[in-house]
Amino acid sequence: MIKTALTAVALSMASLSAFAQMSPVGLWKTIDDDTKKEKSLVRITESNGVYSGKIEKFLDPDSKPDAVCDKCTDERKDKPILGMTILRNLKQSADDKTVYDGGDIVDPNNGKVYRSRLKPIEDGKKLEMRGYIGPFYRTQVWLRVE
Repeated sequence: MIKTALTAVALSMASLSAFAQMSPVGLWKTIDDDTKKEKSLVRITESNGVYSGKIEKFLDPDSKPDAVCDKCTDERKDKPILGMTILRNLKQSADDKTVYDGGDIVDPNNGKVYRSRLKPIEDGKKLEMRGYIGPFYRTQVWLRVE
């Protein structure tokens, strides 16, 4: 009886762990879709069902630690890129629970703001990050660090 209960607890803990990995919450290594270079570490957090992501560290040796978003046109204009919230207002999709959308992402290199969609893939080891302007989009695959 105790063995059965312990097995049930272990299985439920394992399924919760697997579910947690399918969430975008965590630290992600961004990879440039054109150059395939590692660019930065972005930490995605959740608060009251809303997901956002901040740049924690630059990985590209060409990045200047004191760089600002001089091309941004919103409240992020001339703010430091390091520590900047680049992903905002994403929520889990009502139609597809594996997708997080409805928010936006800014590209600090050009200041453009794109509608965004996140989708954990490969058991949460990777994150498909897609940014849209009208019918056009770019997709990057980010790698989970933690």
